[in-house]
Amino acid sequence: MVAGRVAAPPNAEKTMTPTTVFVTGATGFIGTKLVNELVRNGHAVHALSRPTSNREGLDHERIKFVMGDITDKESLRRGMEGCTQAYHLAAYAKNWAPDPSLFYLQNLEGMKNVFDAAREAGVGRVVFTSTIVVFGPTPPRVVGNETMPRITRRYFTEYEESKAIAEQEALGYVARGHSIVIVNPTRVYGPGKLTEGNSVSLMIDMYDRGKVPVLLNNGVNVGNYVFVDDLVKGHILAMENGKPGERYILGGENSSLKNLFRLVDEVSGKKHFQVNLPPALAYVYSSLEKKKADWFGFYPQITPGWVETFLQDWAYSCLKAEKELGYTITPLKEGIRLTYEWLHHLRNNKQ
Repeated sequence: MVAGRVAAPPNAEKTMTPTTVFVTGATGFIGTKLVNELVRNGHAVHALSRPTSNREGLDHERIKFVMGDITDKESLRRGMEGCTQAYHLAAYAKNWAPDPSLFYLQNLEGMKNVFDAAREAGVGRVVFTSTIVVFGPTPPRVVGNETMPRITRRYFTEYEESKAIAEQEALGYVARGHSIVIVNPTRVYGPGKLTEGNSVSLMIDMYDRGKVPVLLNNGVNVGNYVFVDDLVKGHILAMENGKPGERYILGGENSSLKNLFRLVDEVSGKKHFQVNLPPALAYVYSSLEKKKADWFGFYPQITPGWVETFLQDWAYSCLKAEKELGYTITPLKEGIRLTYEWLHHLRNNKQ
């Protein structure tokens, strides 16, 4: 896919009338950026938040926090009062859970709770944040899209399986008359909260500091990387221009990990040390990490399912979103430059 602007759809120039919007996952990496962009666009936001959530960066008179979570139906009903739109970003997107059923409780049942509450509250449209992994890996040298069938029936992680099941349930809601647009982000990165959801930026930071010079399988496997600001704008475009029941891949450029690290070298002006991690050793290490987690409750750095995920290619096109939504991307090198400069600024401020 070639980066840059494409011809916008006929309705891409319309702007949404300021309204009241409900957002789940509002305090996360992507959610914080989305809430602030909605406020900048004149909207008021009801932001779902747990009492313990990090609300840093969410300080505006048009942001109202609603205490609760997506498993608490009453908090959803309360939060959606007076709202005409909703963005459902909240998910359990972690590497591991002490109880695997947590993935299904949050990602499937929580989603149903959001959709049911939206219907009861008369919310006109919901944008549901799914994930690229529901489409499965891509064959070598093939760039996939929203219509490509999975090349494997097997799921690599509970997260992948729970989100795939949830997406099918979401399409069932659409068939029953609900206005739900699905977006499928790829690997997101960029300035913002350095949570597990921003793992690519964390990886860039640690690579630059020489703490993680590791390239799994020589870094040859391909992924698609989306700059967070593009992803946020893509969500808003999906609300404005998306068609109910359609899925839109919100991504950026396809790149191997080796090439991504090469771009970090270029923008930093430094040559970093790199070490190859053969798949067999990665499986051994991740298996030990998972056993340590299962036996003692220590959160693992990685699990075997995620090693297997990263040993696949995930090359995808966001041409549909470009054509139908007016979506545009930031070139990968530019996004990494912006991310690197932001990380460098953070480090200088901590010294």
